Amino acid sequence: MFNQKNFNNHQPTATTMVVIPQEEWLSLHEKLDRLAELVANRNASDRESEWIESDAARKMLGVSPKTWQNYRDQRIIPFSQIGRKIYVNRADLESFMRSHYINAKK
Repeated sequence: MFNQKNFNNHQPTATTMVVIPQEEWLSLHEKLDRLAELVANRNASDRESEWIESDAARKMLGVSPKTWQNYRDQRIIPFSQIGRKIYVNRADLESFMRSHYINAKK
């Protein structure tokens, strides 16, 4: 049986090999796959709720400061303003970019 306490306190000086039954290995592998999927989904969710400062958003779009100002004035891209700081939600910015996507010729 695997002893977590001894494993955590173990300071290997060389390669350490742990032998576990195949059934436990498959179960562990399955749990790791689920964990990786949860992390990927969480990262995607976090990314969608991320707020980007105005300059970074403008640079992502590759537009001039004047064009960026026009986008805000015309409410083309939603934004939030706190004092003089302007923030754009990454999901809104990516949605804007997708709506202006031009397919390559085939």
